[in-house]
Amino acid sequence: MERLIEPDAFRDVLGRFASGITVVAGLDEGEPVGFACQSFASLSLDPPLVMLAAGRTSVSWPRIERAGRFCVNILAAEQRDICAELGRSGPDKFAAVPWSVSEHGTVRIDGALAALECELRAVHEAGDHYLATAEVVALDAREDGSPLLYFRSRYAVGAF
Repeated sequence: MERLIEPDAFRDVLGRFASGITVVAGLDEGEPVGFACQSFASLSLDPPLVMLAAGRTSVSWPRIERAGRFCVNILAAEQRDICAELGRSGPDKFAAVPWSVSEHGTVRIDGALAALECELRAVHEAGDHYLATAEVVALDAREDGSPLLYFRSRYAVGAF
């Protein structure tokens, strides 16, 4: 099949859609594992479902998928350094990241705007990503703060 849309043009145009940045994190054999994720959205109120996309080349996603539960941490404007740490590949990504284990056995990033603890429900192949749906089993949020945003391949902050 002939490619109608070039990848660079696709990335450029969709880069105009501002999105929040999350960290999807869980435990694998007692060790924290996670990745920065901007492809995240609510899916359903009843039951409370969310969806996210994880790259097929991700080393972290298979470990989180195996665990079956994770926390979606919505990053605050001041957490750009955490996003950079968890957006890279390699060992010890959590060495400089303040975190704790939740009562549901997921990894919560200290200072996040919000945290949604989730149990994985389904994973589908979707191009160069996996599309995952999960049920939210616990959540909470800070009353203050601004979100860390991603727009046109750069970080941004929003005040609302």
